[in-house]
Amino acid sequence: MPARILITRPAPEAAHWVAALQRRGLLAQALPLIQISPPSDAASVAALQQAQQALASYQAIMLVSGQAARFFASASVVAAFQALAASDTAPRWWAPGPGTARTLQQCGLPAHCIDQPAAEASQFDSEALWQRVESQIQPGNRVLIVRGRDGTAPQPEGHGRDWLAQQLQRAGAQVDKVVAYQRQAAQFSDAQRALAQQAASDGTLWLLSSSQAIANLQAQLPAQSWQPARALTTHPRITAAAQAAGFGTVTECRPTLEDVAISIESML
Repeated sequence: MPARILITRPAPEAAHWVAALQRRGLLAQALPLIQISPPSDAASVAALQQAQQALASYQAIMLVSGQAARFFASASVVAAFQALAASDTAPRWWAPGPGTARTLQQCGLPAHCIDQPAAEASQFDSEALWQRVESQIQPGNRVLIVRGRDGTAPQPEGHGRDWLAQQLQRAGAQVDKVVAYQRQAAQFSDAQRALAQQAASDGTLWLLSSSQAIANLQAQLPAQSWQPARALTTHPRITAAAQAAGFGTVTECRPTLEDVAISIESML
């Protein structure tokens, strides 16, 4: 029987990856480790709405993920942007990778308004994005970083967006941040728990695209040994998290769907 691949991305993103890998004849199955929802507190909702109504005040809007793009770039935001597009007040849209860029286009934003890392970049992240967009920034520009958060509790900034904010500030830009969604650990059903336990030692390949997802998996199965388990990761920080969690075999590749599929096929 072919080896199974578990896709741990949030739904519905996981469903997209499962379908794409299944079309290549791979035995892919979704096991989301993160649940995504809109912000629930009034202050965050108000701040998000205010940012969505202030497009013209920004030189650029950076979406940290496809989820950020999906929750920020609503139909009304896209319509407002289209009204600005012929003027000098329309912002650029920054995506750290092709997945986020694709989501922005699915929301209705034209590709020529979106900046992302070079296609040949070794990684798709804030550092690679900055190489493409640094020249856009002048002192006094405003840039909005649209991000998520874990639950409703305050938390430190993520490595990538914190680094990007520092570069922008050094270039003289004002950086605003807004929460567009919140992440919570997905709660396993009995069937999902049994699947995860079995997949820890039966040759299943875990596709891990988030350090937070790994932490959530450990919280769901705190006594589980991951030494027999295999993982495919999409960034050095995720690789380090998987190794720290105890995954016995960890392989890293670029995060595009094509690169992931090729890596899976070579491993299986």
